[in-house]
Amino acid sequence: MTTTLPDIQHNLETLRERIHRAAASAGRNPDTIRLIAVSKFMTPEHITRAMAAGQHVFGENTVQDALTKLPLIRDPQNEWHFIGHLQTNKARYIAENFAWLHTLDSLKLARKLARHAEVAGRHLRVLIQVNISGDPDKFGLAPEAVAGFAESFLDAGLSSISLHGLMTIGRHGVADSERRREYARLRELGAACAMRFGATHFTQLSMGMSGDYEIAIGEGATMVRIGTALFGPRPQQHS
Repeated sequence: MTTTLPDIQHNLETLRERIHRAAASAGRNPDTIRLIAVSKFMTPEHITRAMAAGQHVFGENTVQDALTKLPLIRDPQNEWHFIGHLQTNKARYIAENFAWLHTLDSLKLARKLARHAEVAGRHLRVLIQVNISGDPDKFGLAPEAVAGFAESFLDAGLSSISLHGLMTIGRHGVADSERRREYARLRELGAACAMRFGATHFTQLSMGMSGDYEIAIGEGATMVRIGTALFGPRPQQHS
C-alpha cells in the first residue's frame, strides 16, 4: 500500500511561525526553542523530506524502530534524541546512536549509559524525566525526588554523560489551565535545581507536544517534541 506523505515543508514552516509567535507572546527569543521532530513509526522518506526542508533534530521513542531507520539516514547535521522510556538492557543502543536522552529516571540507567558511551567514545546529554502531575500511568521521578537524584548523579562523576535539565509529558484530557500549571511547576523545579546545582546543569526544559507546545513555550520550554503536527497521524496510533 502506497503511503501519501503530507506537505512536510508547509507543516514545518507553519510550526516555525507558531513557535515564533508563542515565543514573542511570552517575551522570549525563539532561537532558544528547539523543535524536535518526533519521527516515531515514520518512514525514512518522511525524515528525508523534513531534512530537505531544513529540519535536522529528530526524536525517537522506541529502540527497535529507531535502529531500523538510523542506518538509512546518515547525515552529520542530524541530531538524534531518544524521548521514550528506556530499559537498562537497551542502554548501549542509546549511547552508541543518540546525542540526547530525555527520559533518565534512575542512577542504574545513568551508570550503564555512561559505561557504554565511554566504550563507544561518545558523549551523551541527558534530561531527568519528571512525573510532574503524579500520573500513575506515566514514568519519571516525583518532583520531590529530583534534587536528591540530581545530587547523586553529579556526585557519581559520570564523565561520558552530562545532565542538562528536565523533561515531562503532559497529561491527556486536562484543561489548558491545568496543563499550564503543570508546565509552570516543571519550570519552577528546573529553576530551583539550577540555583542549587549550577545553571549549566539545568538549562533545558523538554515539554510540550503537538497539542500543547504553545502553552509549553509560554511556560519556558526550550525543547518541544512535535510529531503529528509535522508528519501527520502515525500508522500505529490514533493521534
